[in-house]
Amino acid sequence: MASPELQQKLANLPPINVLNRRCPSNDVLDMIADKWTVLVIYALRDNTWRYSDLERMIDGISQKMLTQTLRKLERNGLVVRTVYPVVPPKVEYVLTDLGSSLHEVLRPLCKWSQTHMPDILGAQEIYDNSTSS
Repeated sequence: MASPELQQKLANLPPINVLNRRCPSNDVLDMIADKWTVLVIYALRDNTWRYSDLERMIDGISQKMLTQTLRKLERNGLVVRTVYPVVPPKVEYVLTDLGSSLHEVLRPLCKWSQTHMPDILGAQEIYDNSTSS
């Protein structure tokens, strides 16, 4: 059950409209449209992973960006972080049901980007050649 503070906040929201910059759904879209968010959600799609596993899987992500992205996803209820009381510390990350539902939306986007990469590169080449004259 939502706290009284959350109920009050929900009651005072503007009409839900992602095109309205003051609507919280706009902030949600901003979060999920972030490249690192998409890649972390995609990496967590079918397994529980440790931080170092994610760092190895996601080429080009810095420690700072991975940490920030995982914290943001945890705060928004998309990822669960589990810390085990062992030495050295063991920390694992897994998608929540909400995170899994987001993965179902992002998976086709990731597949589309892989499938249409040659088309995009071809379009870029045509554009670059036409504007360099």
